[in-house]
Amino acid sequence: MTGDWTEHFARFRDMAPGRINLAAHSHHDWPDVSFAGQGLAWIDAARLAGDKWDLVFGELIPAVQAGIARHLDLPDPATIAFAPNTHDFLRRLLSCLPVRRPPRVLTTGAEFHTARRQLTRLAEDGLILLDEVAAEPFATLHDRLLGVIAAGGHDLIYLSQVLFNSGATLGDLAALVRAVPSPETLVAIDGYHGYLALPTDLSAIADRAFYIAGGYKYAMAGEGCCFMHCPPGYGPRPRDTGWYAAFGTLTAAPGSSIGYPADGGRFLGATFDPSGLYRMRAVLDWLAGEGLDAGIIHRHAIALMRQFLAGLDALQLEALSAENLITPLGDPAAHGNFLAFRTEEAGALEAALAQRGIASDHRGDVLRFGFGLALDEGDVTDALERMSGLQI
Repeated sequence: MTGDWTEHFARFRDMAPGRINLAAHSHHDWPDVSFAGQGLAWIDAARLAGDKWDLVFGELIPAVQAGIARHLDLPDPATIAFAPNTHDFLRRLLSCLPVRRPPRVLTTGAEFHTARRQLTRLAEDGLILLDEVAAEPFATLHDRLLGVIAAGGHDLIYLSQVLFNSGATLGDLAALVRAVPSPETLVAIDGYHGYLALPTDLSAIADRAFYIAGGYKYAMAGEGCCFMHCPPGYGPRPRDTGWYAAFGTLTAAPGSSIGYPADGGRFLGATFDPSGLYRMRAVLDWLAGEGLDAGIIHRHAIALMRQFLAGLDALQLEALSAENLITPLGDPAAHGNFLAFRTEEAGALEAALAQRGIASDHRGDVLRFGFGLALDEGDVTDALERMSGLQI
């Protein structure tokens, strides 16, 4: 049996009562507390006008930092910076790299579009040298990455904790980080599909690796509230810098008038909409009150995934057969909270499912189904019933 937290998502579900959202990996339902958080953002803006920023930086941001740090076992919440999207952080990391030669960047062949598009474009013009490790076969990915990382020669290593187009994980993150031979190399982990989906303990690598995630998926807080843990001393002076990075205790390099704080604030940009942080604080407080963490969320998702797969076996849908499933199931640490099927009919299936009120999504020839706290066993049963007789 799984738990049932659907009552906490009543507002979101009631807005589209005929929809079954099997796309938690793409757009997770928001819990009701986020509605109150959004409203409070408006009220504080009206009550305080420009003075709201004292509250945002003095109360809101420290509260959200502390909540994130608890879930990631980070020793110092002040290492966390915020931005409207993860692309802002990628740009700032790239702006920390050497400029007298094309820097060398290592990544996988299965990064999300944010990184893949930007890195590929820079490589086209010879502004970076891009090394990609093939994601498949997943069973050997960790060891193959270890070998390439240990060989050295990279200025930035940018890797996803959970690969967006399969649900496969990189395995032991600490082992990958420890394999980096040069202390000059920046290491960044894209945790967007891992944060609050997989139990993640960063304590062993908090002093060495950046970690990037956000509220849009399993953090359940929506758009506009992304964050990055910034290890002390790495990337001390991003060239891509906004005026919000001028807050706090600043230190300027010799011969420079531009100072930066030593904490995560050095990676801040400029004026942003803080309402996403209000929602995120509300969600983090709700999780704490309910005693929920990534371990519980992951176990809940796995139970629903198993129910869904058993039902698909009974339906005998060829495109969604076990042979087409590419998510590496078995070890709970080897996958995230969504299932990925490789099929030429991925796009047509997504459209057919949408006609039956089932939200899924596809990326190329991969159809994805995501599971989270907003779903219960009854939702999965209902989805399977709607899929009966599905033909493409």
